[in-house]
Amino acid sequence: MTLAFSSQKYTTLLVKYQPKLIKTEEENERALAVVEELMHIHDRTPEEDALYELLIVLIEKFEDNFYRPGSASTPHSMLLFLMEQQKVQPEDLVEVVGDEDVALELVNGGGKISDELAEILGNFFKVDSSLFVK
Repeated sequence: MTLAFSSQKYTTLLVKYQPKLIKTEEENERALAVVEELMHIHDRTPEEDALYELLIVLIEKFEDNFYRPGSASTPHSMLLFLMEQQKVQPEDLVEVVGDEDVALELVNGGGKISDELAEILGNFFKVDSSLFVK
């Protein structure tokens, strides 16, 4: 027996969890928690299955963009990800790169990161400088 999908029940789930495009690690953690909660429901409803599948797609998109360097990520997205992870503020980058305009340009995604600047950022974030070069 297949259960009928209820738009009203699905709307109630969407209102409760408010899924959206994931842009930060914190949002990703919240989505993962909901997925885990849904995973442990033995007889999920069709509406819960739909929400589960939607969240999986959103999580995969986020993780493709932020955790797989070189595939979907860019030097700019890697910089923003590392800044978020290490709680680095844009003003902290001014001290690292030595110029406020350059730091703002980095944060805003303007321009290409030079090899020299990539090396500086790599040393600062303790990662391979190639993450900042495309």
